[in-house]
Amino acid sequence: MIPDHLDKGLSILFIGFNPSITSGETGHHYAYKGNRFWRILERSGLTPRLYDATEDGELLKLGYGFTNIVARPTKGIEDITKEEYAEGREILRKKLETYRPDIACFVGKGVYTQYSKRTKVQWGFQDDPIVKEIQEFVAPSSSGLVRMSMEEIVDIYVKLADFVAEKNGGQ
Repeated sequence: MIPDHLDKGLSILFIGFNPSITSGETGHHYAYKGNRFWRILERSGLTPRLYDATEDGELLKLGYGFTNIVARPTKGIEDITKEEYAEGREILRKKLETYRPDIACFVGKGVYTQYSKRTKVQWGFQDDPIVKEIQEFVAPSSSGLVRMSMEEIVDIYVKLADFVAEKNGGQ
């Protein structure tokens, strides 16, 4: 099992589908070598440097946390059951209500549609959040399987970085 990195007062809680087998084995988020998550954070300006998956707990110092809608590691999202999503949806809502991050960033449209049960989803901030007062942001998955260029993905994450910088007084 891979531990969540949660704390009260987070700027962003990144929410994935579920851990990869590699993440499950190493105990670190976004650890699969083909995953672009850490490069996306650096290139978008969300982190001051390129972090490694083994440093995922260090991002709490930047105000960033990690969790997943489903805790069980799998080879792919096709291995997640409807029951796991239903249970994960409730667990995730309780985590959001308890920790109340400024922004819940769903790493993939599918993560958000599973959580919200909404079918029409655009990239970026969403209207009518499930947990009031928590901004919901939908970003592309960082999986190497995503059919978007790195530049397109980074551009969406830049919107998140700009929002956080503005909220923090333009720093």
